[in-house]
Amino acid sequence: MSFGSLWSPQFFRRGVRASSLGAVALLLGGTPRASGPELYGAGLFSTGQWDFFMAFSPDQRLVLFCRANDDFSAYDIYETGRDAGEPWRAPAKPAFATSWSNADPHISPDGRTLFFISNRPGPGDSVPSKTYDIWTATLESGGRWSEPRRLGPPISLPDADEWSPSVAANGDLYFGSDRPGGSGGLDLYVARRVKGVYHTPENLGSTINSASGEVEPWIAPDESYLIFSALGRSDSTGRYDLYLSRRSGGAWQRPVPLSGVNTRWNEFNQSVSPNGQWLYFSSTRPYGGPLGERFDVPRDEANVAGIGNGKGDIYRIPTRDLGLAQ
Repeated sequence: MSFGSLWSPQFFRRGVRASSLGAVALLLGGTPRASGPELYGAGLFSTGQWDFFMAFSPDQRLVLFCRANDDFSAYDIYETGRDAGEPWRAPAKPAFATSWSNADPHISPDGRTLFFISNRPGPGDSVPSKTYDIWTATLESGGRWSEPRRLGPPISLPDADEWSPSVAANGDLYFGSDRPGGSGGLDLYVARRVKGVYHTPENLGSTINSASGEVEPWIAPDESYLIFSALGRSDSTGRYDLYLSRRSGGAWQRPVPLSGVNTRWNEFNQSVSPNGQWLYFSSTRPYGGPLGERFDVPRDEANVAGIGNGKGDIYRIPTRDLGLAQ
């Protein structure tokens, strides 16, 4: 299967073959300038490999991101950090993600819990899972992540994929899944957390989900808006596009495509910075423009040689351009 065909996250996660400027100072509290999407993190976060997802700690000095192999059949999570005024450190796989296939990191608004997906064996098993489940790890003293814990039923089901977990400040967990009973096989769900317990996930309903397929939710901490990626909706610009739905009176409003972000290629794996100023996303659009500030230290041209080659590069755009700035 190529990007010219219909494709979806669960196709990639089951091993189907796919074809093929940012200023560091602004990251730590500067004011974004009004502009269209800009390539971000050349040499570190955007490298010409399958680069996707950005999950920042609340102080934005720690970030987890993802990289896939060439046929998008296996995924790795990497972690890097920086001190004020210093470059990002060389990325490395965190201790909880050195084996199996791991992706879609999301750090809770309070910075204490990491959510991600993995095909690692569940408790009592010794072989990789046939599907991807949601796992969590907590931040311990010394800045280390705990041993991960699988979120079992009713969150992770044995015969379904779960992906892109995103958690609100009150603990409500949003995610995508191909579990039975959805609108199009690929739907978005929320599991409400009440007194420390997740309730049975609720389908977000026909306002959000459609027969086309919706994936990869990112929920605002206060649940005031939701950004997700969707395939082939009637108002689509290209293939996978990013959509925004606002919440009003306790109900989700009709999603609208993000103008100025979507292209005829794929836009997906989005997240908003903890300070609410930037939308990050991955895009397969071709790129031949300026690389902006390089993030690889020491610099190595091999780290940027493949940018724009049709794999996922990281972009960002000020949220004020989208009417979302806090």
